[in-house]
Amino acid sequence: MAEWVNVASVGDIENRHSVIVEVDGTSVVIFNLDGEYCALEDVCTHDGAEIASGCLVGDAIECPRHGARFDIRTGAVEAPPAYEPLQTFPIRINNGVIQVCDDRWD
Repeated sequence: MAEWVNVASVGDIENRHSVIVEVDGTSVVIFNLDGEYCALEDVCTHDGAEIASGCLVGDAIECPRHGARFDIRTGAVEAPPAYEPLQTFPIRINNGVIQVCDDRWD
């Protein structure tokens, strides 16, 4: 069973900003959307580029390379050229600490 990994303290990530962390060898971007934290793999499913430096468009992230857009909460594709969703990860707050779990192999 996958373990929870401490990635930041609540308050470390400004509203509508993100940080990149490593969870079990995977680059994960953590977003703060108005106090809701979301975790996505930092890889665009269109071409494998990092996604974290893209622009926020509402509650979506737009890939900086080709403009594919993904819902930050669900990873769902909102605009091509990507057609596969981004990998999301469970996230929780435990005693003021943001934790992420890579449960893909459970």
